[in-house]
Amino acid sequence: MGAVAHEDWPIEMWRPGVETRMLISALNGASGLCLFEQWIAPGAGAPTHSHPVEEVLTVVAGQAEMWIDDERFILTSNQSLIVPKLRRHGFANVGGETLHIRAVLASAAFEASFDDAAEATRRWAAAPVQG
Repeated sequence: MGAVAHEDWPIEMWRPGVETRMLISALNGASGLCLFEQWIAPGAGAPTHSHPVEEVLTVVAGQAEMWIDDERFILTSNQSLIVPKLRRHGFANVGGETLHIRAVLASAAFEASFDDAAEATRRWAAAPVQG
């Protein structure tokens, strides 16, 4: 493994108003965590979901309402929320400017179960070995 140039990884439109760039994952050699950043338009966010691993959400710029189960928090730049594994959580941009966050998951791939989806979402896993 070597240095990773973040700008070499594409920005993806995840849902309306949410752009995501994976920085570190199984795709570029990580074995136990992933790190990604998102830019969220005012009013947009992440619907309630859970992960099989712990997550840390950090606000880089802007203002977010974040929740874990029924507990709600307002976070601004340089504040983080630690989300225990399997806990239902989400966030919304409640400010008037673009919300910029970084997220770290204790897994080399992103896996989430959304309240409104029948199947878990999985992204940035290493490609299966062809044999």
